[in-house]
Amino acid sequence: MLSLFLSILLSIYHPPVSYDISLAGNFGEPRPHHFHGGIDIKTDGVEGKAIYAIGDGYVSRVTMGRYGFGNAVYVTHPEGYTSVYCHLKAFSPRIKAALRRYQYQHETSEGDAYFSALECPVSQGQLIALSGNTGNSMGPHLHLEIHDTETWNMLDPYDFLSDYINDTIPPRVRGLMVYPQAGEGVVNGKTTKQTILANGKSPVLTAWGKVGFALWANDYMQNSSNHYGIRETILKVDSQTVFSAMLNRIPVSCNTLVNAWGDYDYWLRTRIWFLKSFLEPGNTLPFLFTQKDKGIIDFNEERDYHLTYILRDYKGNEAQYDFIVKGQKTTIPESAQEEEPLFRWNQTNSYSMPGMHLIVPYGMLTKNTSLQPMVKERAGKLSGSYKFFLTSCPLVAEGEISFYVDQKVDVSKIYVASDGVFAGGDYQDGWVIGRVKDLGSWFELAYDDEAPEVDPISLGDHIVLRLTDRKSGVASYRATIDGHFVVFDRVDKKPLVTCDMSETPIQKTSRTHQLKFVVTDNRNNECVYETNIIY
Repeated sequence: MLSLFLSILLSIYHPPVSYDISLAGNFGEPRPHHFHGGIDIKTDGVEGKAIYAIGDGYVSRVTMGRYGFGNAVYVTHPEGYTSVYCHLKAFSPRIKAALRRYQYQHETSEGDAYFSALECPVSQGQLIALSGNTGNSMGPHLHLEIHDTETWNMLDPYDFLSDYINDTIPPRVRGLMVYPQAGEGVVNGKTTKQTILANGKSPVLTAWGKVGFALWANDYMQNSSNHYGIRETILKVDSQTVFSAMLNRIPVSCNTLVNAWGDYDYWLRTRIWFLKSFLEPGNTLPFLFTQKDKGIIDFNEERDYHLTYILRDYKGNEAQYDFIVKGQKTTIPESAQEEEPLFRWNQTNSYSMPGMHLIVPYGMLTKNTSLQPMVKERAGKLSGSYKFFLTSCPLVAEGEISFYVDQKVDVSKIYVASDGVFAGGDYQDGWVIGRVKDLGSWFELAYDDEAPEVDPISLGDHIVLRLTDRKSGVASYRATIDGHFVVFDRVDKKPLVTCDMSETPIQKTSRTHQLKFVVTDNRNNECVYETNIIY
């Protein structure tokens, strides 16, 4: 009865576009550092397609150039969901007017506005925007997300729009990877992980002891050359389920754990994701299910083990991949001694060198990790340059790095740079503290006492300014005309800001007005640009 009610409830939603839906990406696909949190709807490679609200509700938030979404509209629905429409070129006139009211009421050019239920209601099928290519978008499309409004869990839009998406093609297995557990397992006479490409034949492996498996697989849809992620994965051994995954609900807080579920090291080299059918110790993804052995299989009998992967998409299209593992008693070599310094997944870890201290809190690693510290001396600089892993090694969330300042300088101008980018700069008792997201990045102290620069590109009815800061980066800006606040919007993917004078409170008189533009960087260096304009 409950499932029937849920089906009826979800069926009230309608597509956000007026043409047949074709997907460029589906929900839950693994990406570096995050899961794909929605579906990518194709727009025929162009911008400017009409985007409609999928259901009744109200516009609860509008962002411009914020984060990877670019321009985005959030619509909160009374059923308990919020739909998010991303990478937009433009908002509907009504929504843009609401955004402008918010910006002028709060005197902010930041395009991040929040609205109550009565300020901007919308009806199902109402025009809310035009599709675009803003934010972290590699080409024109609509990225649509649906969230549980209360928990903000990401939900599969397929559950809401499945009647409007055609799919009759099953998933396909592309390859298998095996992981003999160190000191506890061996496969094909080796203790290292091995890749087996699917070539239409069922592989036969030999193994002894404890082994994990991972799968490279794609889903497909008709009339599209794209490939997609797998919604449901099941691994059976002798008909007993040892692992399953169902990607229909993902907590946003778990996004970075995709690096632990997938073989991130292999992805770095090949851009191919093998998703593990076992859990690393600190992998807490709630949609992965195993028995007490965490998906690790113990081949401890000399016989044939029959393994089967079952893959399904939302429409129920199913693929099955069978293979045999022959239990073959073998001497298992002892595991190599773990190298020091070793960071353990189940504790807070720290590492120090003269003038530098690194802290990785508990929960930031999903498995034990041996550091590979490197230092580059920088003569005449505030610090050396440090990294702690040879390749990229992302943390689940942020760690902390501190540098001791032993020179007489203005500490308010010092900051931590991570691969050249501002990563914080709090000063406490002689130490400058910054953020660590990836142990494979270079970290160093940097100094910025130079103000940003403002260069005029256009000063007519449509003002365009270029903002540049070569060190810590632009943090904020504020503009006034004749002492009255005016909004300047960031130009997507460019170091420009723009102001359409017709959208400001300034009346056109064809007279001279004074523009004052103040831009501040991340070390509070300030540039004040003033000029006269005729409007």
